[in-house]
Amino acid sequence: MTEILSSAQMRAVEEAAIESGEVTRLALMERAGQEVVRAIVARWPDARRRALVLCGPGNNGGDGYVIARLLAKQGWIVSVWAPIPPATPDAQENAKLWAAIGGVEDSVSAELVEGAVVVDALFGTGLGRAVARDLWQPLALAQEVGAPIVAVDILSGLSSDSGAVLAEPPYLARGADLTVTFQAPKLGHYLLPAAGYSGALRVVDIGLAQRVEALAQSPSGMSVAREITRPVAGYFAKPDGHKFSHGHALVLAGGVGRGGAGRLAARAALRVGAGLVTLGCPPAALIENAMRLDAIMLAPVAGAETLHAFLSDERINALCLGPGLGLGQREAELVAAALEARRPTVLDADALTLLAERPELRARLHAHCVLTPHSGEFARLWPHLAGGEHSKLERTQRAAQEAGAVVLHKGADTVIASPEGAVALHASLRERHAPWLATAGTGDVLAGLIAGLLARGFSPQDAAEAAAWLHVEAARAFGPGLIAEDLPELLPRVLADLGA
Repeated sequence: MTEILSSAQMRAVEEAAIESGEVTRLALMERAGQEVVRAIVARWPDARRRALVLCGPGNNGGDGYVIARLLAKQGWIVSVWAPIPPATPDAQENAKLWAAIGGVEDSVSAELVEGAVVVDALFGTGLGRAVARDLWQPLALAQEVGAPIVAVDILSGLSSDSGAVLAEPPYLARGADLTVTFQAPKLGHYLLPAAGYSGALRVVDIGLAQRVEALAQSPSGMSVAREITRPVAGYFAKPDGHKFSHGHALVLAGGVGRGGAGRLAARAALRVGAGLVTLGCPPAALIENAMRLDAIMLAPVAGAETLHAFLSDERINALCLGPGLGLGQREAELVAAALEARRPTVLDADALTLLAERPELRARLHAHCVLTPHSGEFARLWPHLAGGEHSKLERTQRAAQEAGAVVLHKGADTVIASPEGAVALHASLRERHAPWLATAGTGDVLAGLIAGLLARGFSPQDAAEAAAWLHVEAARAFGPGLIAEDLPELLPRVLADLGA
């Protein structure tokens, strides 16, 4: 896992290093500037060696003055635009060093931008209010003439904490070509809409790795978000044993003509390694499902009483409810009976709607549950958390605490939070971009993946995180034209690549 920091956490890391005497802020600025220059030269080795550096009043602007000076030393023709004079001592010092070799432009013209690499060091991660249009307008001008943009830490006009756009509208049509951030990625690189403006993201080392690790391992470290990354080799491997050694997942499906979503979930649970998977459905739907399933077993589940009897088999150790389930009284009673069993349970789709409509069901949630809402379902479940100033990360953390269960808040910027405060992020962006997942049934597959991993003994948080990664990886393995039925069939290839 990779730590993802808020702006306050990054400042705390820097201040701890400075107060200990191991480094000065000027030295950190120099390191940051050096790494940005390396990244620019590596990305555009054949550039015309012209740069326009936009410098703001704070320490991000200080980084900009260092970048300008170091590029000039490498023979680049460098222009600097500083609409606001440097306001911090370290930024002022680096502005003086730049002034010894170059000047500051009064304005930015198309001629100044054309053919140059534009380096945005205006505001960085410390932005707390909207940026005036005349300040970010040079970035729009750069895009109009086709000049590449490099964001230092994060593109100006974006919140590094919430992912919100903090700029007078209308904002840029597209984002930076390259974002270079220091020591650890920031929340805004993973939360939309800001994450969509980051372009290629490069995280560079400025000598604070041990400080970041110490922050993550401190008593308050649970508040440090983590990126869901490629699992280690063998993470999904199955030890020797028989089928019951690897769990038995029960997926509850809807009635006649509504079993497709449940079948998708069941197949995903089986493909991800559950020893057995049973699809429970109304008796009238048995023939329909039998015609579509082979390795997945079938059971008639007329109502809650039947489910109670079925769950007397303790070997059934994971449940999945919601995909195509229905919204009637029978279905509500099934959800109640499933929650009463207090086994690892995935609640998706219709089950989430029932939870939103019936407070008595929500009261039965427990720590072994995983809820998988998309944004609309989230708003229905927690209307008091929808919108407002809180970020998606904060909303999801609060929802998990209120539910007493793991919440996987779906989207291209998926957030997974536990009731204890742990939070993980997965951005299906940049090299993990998988837009083909925006099609019917893929959420049902995700629910089945989580259920299958729960059956195998994964904790709710681990199952949700691993399933989110597998879900995107399978989509990327297929590519354009993906439909939900393809996802389970790609899992063998993905798991084999992971040494499972």
